[in-house]
Amino acid sequence: MRTADIVCGVTLALVAVVVVVEGLQLGVGWSTDGPRAGFFVFYLGIALFIAAVLVVAGAARRASTSRHFATPAQIRSVATVFFPAAAMVILTHVVGLYVSGALYLAAYMRWIGRHRWVTTVLVAIGIPVAAFLIFEVWFLVPLPKGPLETRLGY
Repeated sequence: MRTADIVCGVTLALVAVVVVVEGLQLGVGWSTDGPRAGFFVFYLGIALFIAAVLVVAGAARRASTSRHFATPAQIRSVATVFFPAAAMVILTHVVGLYVSGALYLAAYMRWIGRHRWVTTVLVAIGIPVAAFLIFEVWFLVPLPKGPLETRLGY
């Protein structure tokens, strides 16, 4: 666990440096109408860097108590979340966000949650339809669409 904490902390510190540099490029001072675009980005990056240093320092002080990062059961638990989410991201590029979201919700509710079919179908259809109405119709914010939305004229 110690090694994983150190790797995670160092990775977060690198991300924080990128965020800080981006904030500096956008500008961190004040303009006539308030903070410049990089103000909050910069300070969030600083906070992330401090948190990463604390994670690395805490892990470095601690003795390693285990040879394994995770048990097989823990890895299975993470995989049951990771692989369906990764499949949804990949499917979004093929069938669009709404259809992939419906498939993800249905698979996750049925497989992980073990909900009844009626509940699964209602939620898996209802949430993407509600999201479609909110983003595409009311707010006019286009999200990734696939062949189904194209057939519907969107």
